[in-house]
Amino acid sequence: MKLIMILFLIGLVFSACSGGNDLSDAYGNFEATEITISAETTGKLIVFNIEEGQTIKEGEIVGVIDTTQLYLKMEQLEASKKAISTKFGSVIAQINVLKEQKVNAEKDQKRIEAMFNSKAATQKQLDDINGNITVINKQINQIETQNGTIINELKSLDAQIAQVDDFLKKSIIVNPVEGTVLNKYAEPYEIAVAGKPLYKIADISIMYLKAYVSGDQLPKIKIGQQVKILIDKNKKELNSLTGTISWISSQSEFTPKIIQTKDERVNMVYAIKVKVKNDGQLKIGMPGEVRF
Repeated sequence: MKLIMILFLIGLVFSACSGGNDLSDAYGNFEATEITISAETTGKLIVFNIEEGQTIKEGEIVGVIDTTQLYLKMEQLEASKKAISTKFGSVIAQINVLKEQKVNAEKDQKRIEAMFNSKAATQKQLDDINGNITVINKQINQIETQNGTIINELKSLDAQIAQVDDFLKKSIIVNPVEGTVLNKYAEPYEIAVAGKPLYKIADISIMYLKAYVSGDQLPKIKIGQQVKILIDKNKKELNSLTGTISWISSQSEFTPKIIQTKDERVNMVYAIKVKVKNDGQLKIGMPGEVRF
């Protein structure tokens, strides 16, 4: 009888060690930071070289949107700027001519004033030279006003050219982060529209197990704490990984239906995230267990 009891207890211990489910403190599913990449301009997608499951690097060019219309617009703006710049040069030349005339007129003014003071020139001669200088000043001011208008036109064209140049750059689709393509939403030769999703990418080298703990378990955990992560190896065995608690919710919530806590389901729980380095075993949505 004692032998049977001993064998029974050994069987219970073995069962507990092999199953391990009753020893876990929290349960959840793995997730990754997913980023949806969208088109920033509108046009035909003439190149789009990615496939689902493909790993692409940060800064890698993965597609090109047709830039023909943007290129033609840029040519038009550049031609307009060149024409206005030529006009601008002509205005500067006119101003320089008038300024030279003003210098000569001011010399005559000083000479006539000296002659007038010595009674060698008449009042009319003095009035004429003063009037001539006034006319030249008005002409210079008028042309400078026209010059200001041209400068504003050049500034406006420069702004439009910068805008088209920005669209040209955005027509080249550059992958912003290194990761794995999870979903592909477009194909080559389709029309891309600004804001339309093209693909979804995530860095799955680091995964996060989002699990839930009860209020009684909160004092046992803290951010930065290392914990053991368990995932299914087969129906009877579990694989063990090491993770670090990276986030603990400050607010409680109702227990998700798919989650079971250590003892039994409770009404209110706290979400936590455990950062785990992925050695290739982890997949988005895969269930996992936490032991503190």
